[in-house]
Amino acid sequence: MKENINQGGAGPRSGLYPPLEPFQQRMFDMPGGHRVYVEQCGHPEGEPVVVLHGGPGGGCSPGMRRFFDPAHYRVILFDQRGCGRSTPNAAVENNTTWDLVADIERIRAEFGIERWTVFGGSWGACLALIYAQTHPDRVKALVLRGVFTMTQGELDWFYGGGAGGFWPEPWISFSHMVPREERADLIAAYHKRLFGKDANEQARFARAWAGWESALAVLDPGEGRGYPSGAYALAFARLENHYFVNGGFLDGDGHILRNMGRIAHVPGHIVQGRYDMICPPHTAYALHRAWPGSTLRMIQTAGHALSEPGISSELVGIMDTLRA
Repeated sequence: MKENINQGGAGPRSGLYPPLEPFQQRMFDMPGGHRVYVEQCGHPEGEPVVVLHGGPGGGCSPGMRRFFDPAHYRVILFDQRGCGRSTPNAAVENNTTWDLVADIERIRAEFGIERWTVFGGSWGACLALIYAQTHPDRVKALVLRGVFTMTQGELDWFYGGGAGGFWPEPWISFSHMVPREERADLIAAYHKRLFGKDANEQARFARAWAGWESALAVLDPGEGRGYPSGAYALAFARLENHYFVNGGFLDGDGHILRNMGRIAHVPGHIVQGRYDMICPPHTAYALHRAWPGSTLRMIQTAGHALSEPGISSELVGIMDTLRA
C-alpha cells in the first residue's frame, strides 16, 4: 500500500474549542443491571460524533468535548459500564467488550442517528475499531489516538517490564507490590488483590495500578503528577484488569488486525505520539499498514495522553477538516 504518514504538523486550527456544556444528560438502562450515563453537547442537529473514552474504566470528562466545533458537531459522550457516573460503580458483572458494543448501538438507535464518526483513544481506539468491525454500515469515519489493539504483546510490554526499562523508578514501585514469585504475571497478581475480600487491599492495589499508568501518560510529567483518587482508581483498575485477564473478550490474539477487511472502506485518521510508553507506535503503524483507507500522523514530541499539545492540535485539525 502507499504510505501516508504525516510527521505531525498542526491541522487547520491548533487550539481547543472553549468548554461546552451538555444540552442533554441522561441515564440509559442497559441489560445486565447497568445504568449508563450519556450526554450530548454542541449542535443538536449537527453532524454526529460519538466519543469513546479510555481505560477500560476511565470515564469521560469535560475536556473531551473540546475537540469539536460546537456550531457543526453533535457530540455524544458516555461513561462505559462500571465507571464515571454509570452504575453500579466498578462492577465487572455483565461487563465485556461485546456489552459495550451493544450499548453503543443502543445509544445510536435511541438518538435516531443513521451513521456517525467514532472518536476514541487508547482503549477507546480499540473499542472504536471493534464497534466499526461489528457495525461497519454505521460508521462514517474513525478518528483514533494512541492506538491499542488488545494483543498479548501490548500487555506484555506494559506489564512485563518493557515500559519499565524506560521508567525504572515507578516500575519498581508497581512491580514490587507483590512477592517476587508472582512478578512474572503482574496482571494475575494484581487481579488476586483487586478482587479479594480485603477492601483496604483493593484500594491500595487500585491506586498502584492506576498510578503506574498515570506516571507514563505524558512525555513530560513534570513534578507531582501523583496518584489518582481512590474512587476513580478502584473503578479504573478493576475494570482494566478484568478486561486484560480475559483478553478483551476477543476471538484470540490479533483479533482486530485479522478483521480489518471489514472496514477497509471506512476512512480512518490515526494520531500517535512518537514517545508513547503505554501504547508504543509500532501498533499504530501496523494498523495503518493493514488499513488502506487510513492516514497516520506521528507526533514527534508527544507521549500517550489526549492532553499532549501536539496530539490535541492534530485531533482538532482533523475534526475541522472532516466538517468540510
